Formats: sequence, structure tokens, C-alpha cells
Amino acid sequence: MSLIINGAEYELASPPLTSLLNVLREEVGLLSPKAGCQQGGCGTCTVLIDGEPRRACLTPLGAIEGAAITTVEGLGDPRNLSPVQAAFHEHYAAQCGFCTPGMMMAATGLLARRPDATRDDVLEALAGHFCRCTGYVKIVDAVLSAAAGRVDTTRPEPEAEPGEPSVVIPGSPA
Repeated sequence: MSLIINGAEYELASPPLTSLLNVLREEVGLLSPKAGCQQGGCGTCTVLIDGEPRRACLTPLGAIEGAAITTVEGLGDPRNLSPVQAAFHEHYAAQCGFCTPGMMMAATGLLARRPDATRDDVLEALAGHFCRCTGYVKIVDAVLSAAAGRVDTTRPEPEAEPGEPSVVIPGSPA
């Protein structure tokens, strides 16, 4: 089986009925899609499959041969965040962060389809994504801010103090 994940082609060894979520986390090593309910109800595992938000926990590998998969790791990098990542940062829309990757992917999919998304569009796109920390107000505001282009996607590289060890944290910049 082969997939294009965040722009890179992968030849995968997992059996065809393995969930995309397990492949992304266990075989590829991408940790932004979270294993929440594992039944498609919470939205924490949402990724873009050929540009459309889908639940990775419900998607068997064999059903998406050759597809392009995007996770949060593929949206931007620490110096150049995607508009949705920057908006979540600027609006403090992430609390514990467990639901955040799924919400970001759903929002990214929405804004690709409807760049001028309204509040109702955002609420519909995020329906079925559960967050126990924020109450959704900051999340919805962040997505609307990204839709309106009111975000700064560039981030300066922090300067290390003399003698301070360099720390590289793999994974999502958001």
C-alpha cells in the first residue's frame, strides 16, 4: 500500500484493514491525530484525505490506496504556520491540545472549500468535534479570524541564551 502523507510518499507494510489512525501513529510516527473514542464520534483523529476531513480511526488503509493525507504536521512549520494554526495560537484556542489537531484539520478543510466561511459554517464544520476544555468560543473565533485573514502566520525563531542547550521538539508546531 502506498500513501502520500504530508507531501512524502510512503510504502506501508500494514494490512489493508488497519485503520489509517494506527498507520499514521504507529508505522509513520505522526502523533497529531489522536486516538480518542476510536468510533468516529469525537473528531480527535480527523485528517484530510484528498483535501476532505475524515475520521482516521474509521478509515481502513485499503480504502485509500494512493490518497494524499494531510495531518497537522503537514500544515505549516514553526516559522510559517498555516492560517488556522496561527489563529489557534493567537486566540488561545488550544487548552490541553488533545482535540486541537482534529479541529484544525476540520477548519482547514472548511476554509479550503469556503474561504469566506460564516459562523454557522464553522459551527457545522466543527460539529462532532468534542472539547472539554475551551467551551468552543475561542476555537470558533480562531477559525473566523483565519477565514477573514486576520492572522500573522510568520513566527520569529527564538534566540537561545548563551550556553543554553538546543532543544528540538518533533511534531506539530501548533
